[in-house]
Amino acid sequence: MKRLLAAAALGLCLTGIAHAAIDTYEFANDAERARFRELTTELRCPKCQNQDIADSNAPIAADLRKQIYTQMAAGKSNQQIVDYMVDRYGEFVRYKPEVSERTWLLWFGPAALLGLGVIVIGAIVARRRRPAAATSTTLSAEEQARLDQLLDNQDK
Repeated sequence: MKRLLAAAALGLCLTGIAHAAIDTYEFANDAERARFRELTTELRCPKCQNQDIADSNAPIAADLRKQIYTQMAAGKSNQQIVDYMVDRYGEFVRYKPEVSERTWLLWFGPAALLGLGVIVIGAIVARRRRPAAATSTTLSAEEQARLDQLLDNQDK
């Protein structure tokens, strides 16, 4: 019984490996292989969103890898391939989008928020360090008389 359970557990563990997508592309040299690897790690999987297309097992990532391989074989440059992918899937497909009017918030927004946070914290700290304004803790003669009257009425 123990052997059967161990075999079942091993079989379940190996099913993930058996279903992993393995692309086999033949390259003329190591430079082409490195170029392919660079392009596939530079582009984001549209389905997975947090994985590059080199590491994603999504079907669309496999299609994108095939498209890159086909375009490389056709003699297109890296920039032409990336431009094609951006035209087709939008700027989101890049892990590092170019700095442009449309991406200023993406590039400079975090720094602006951090700067704003530092300014706000600095203002709060500066306000707390200032000595409290001299507030009058003594009562005027009229206020003291009213307080004495209220306390006398309460004692009775």
